[in-house]
Amino acid sequence: MLEELKIAIVQSNLVWENAIQNRINFRSKINTIVEPVDLIVLPEMFTTGFNMNAKDIAETMKGETVVWMQDLAKQKQVAIVGSIAIIENSKYYNRLLFVKPNGEIIQYNKRHGFSLAGEDKVFTTGIEKVIIEYNGWKICPQICYDLRFPVWARNTENYDVLLYVANWPKPRIAAWDALLKARAIENMSYCIGANRVGLDANGYEYPGHSAVYDVLGEKLTLDNSNKETIEIVTIKKSHIEKNRMHLGFLNDKDDFNLIA
Repeated sequence: MLEELKIAIVQSNLVWENAIQNRINFRSKINTIVEPVDLIVLPEMFTTGFNMNAKDIAETMKGETVVWMQDLAKQKQVAIVGSIAIIENSKYYNRLLFVKPNGEIIQYNKRHGFSLAGEDKVFTTGIEKVIIEYNGWKICPQICYDLRFPVWARNTENYDVLLYVANWPKPRIAAWDALLKARAIENMSYCIGANRVGLDANGYEYPGHSAVYDVLGEKLTLDNSNKETIEIVTIKKSHIEKNRMHLGFLNDKDDFNLIA
């Protein structure tokens, strides 16, 4: 078990529907990380940008991007996480892939399709909440629009980290900032949000604001608006344990059953 977990958030522009170029760009950025890290976080749909053209962009679980993530994780001896469009059994998924240094893959399918863009009509809804065990840490991965739904994120599993990968646009970035902080506070966990920057083919602008918040809602990252950057943050198990033991807020949470 690691007392500390060092996380690198790669905040990047994305090339529209060009998985090859995006993989090249991300490899180049990852190669600039010289200090040892435990986890590298990439945005939502990091090979294509967020779009509904599933039949042209979706890959299989044996496709080039999955293999790329496994090879890179093994080469760098680091876990890598991000989401891509996946086709499986004739259905499309916005699927988060958490690839461990040994190549093992843990997956999470986005629960809340972004209905404003018609995502719920194209991609199949995920039904399983996932908790990832990594280096003694319990990580709950979610994707973008999931951030607006606190019941789905409620910390009933005693997880340590809530992690969001996103393509969150500029007009609603104040909500992104507020909700990341709120999810950290109410769940007494670290909350990580990785967003993209740049303009997509539909004219939507993304301002970044990737961030890490601690269990008290303190922001641990610098202002990184509107630029490509790599934020490296170290989080500590002792911070979680000390505050949960002292404050005990999770002991007073409501019991409920979530019906899919």
